[in-house]
Amino acid sequence: MQDIDKHIIAGLKDKNKRDLAFHQLVSTYQERLYWHIRKIVLNHDDTDDVLQNTFLKVWKSIDNFREESSLFTWLYRIATNESITFINSKKKKSFMQMNEVSEFLMDNLESDPYFEGDEIQLKLQKAILTLPEKQRIVFNMKYYDDLKYDDMAQILDTSVGALKASYHHAAKKIEHYLKSTD
Repeated sequence: MQDIDKHIIAGLKDKNKRDLAFHQLVSTYQERLYWHIRKIVLNHDDTDDVLQNTFLKVWKSIDNFREESSLFTWLYRIATNESITFINSKKKKSFMQMNEVSEFLMDNLESDPYFEGDEIQLKLQKAILTLPEKQRIVFNMKYYDDLKYDDMAQILDTSVGALKASYHHAAKKIEHYLKSTD
């Protein structure tokens, strides 16, 4: 575990230092968590909402953090779960079918004024959105965040073998999509 994480955790567990330590946690991890969440929900405003919910959940549950995993892993797990909860909530509110979720997310991405990608990046995002939710999350965590399979296994609570298979299938589907749309 990194020294900064040890310092943050010690501060969070000390009632007198908790506010300062939480501020340090937010400043240390806010940008990484923002981009992790953004790759799942795609829209800037939605990402800000999910990020705020993530930090709120961290604040409320810090006493339950047993340090069995790294602080980074714990934060990513919360952010991932909050992102999935957000998407599922959007699905229920608008009565979307599974295949409509990808269309909804793509519409969100295309209408987001903060999206700065070029045509190639947009094409890759469209390919990623054709993936089932779990494969999409695994692909993003591996491809963009370059996370180790062991860390991903802790975050997603699954086996390394399952993650490797998901990533392999996702990469093949993306490759097929990109070849078929040329």
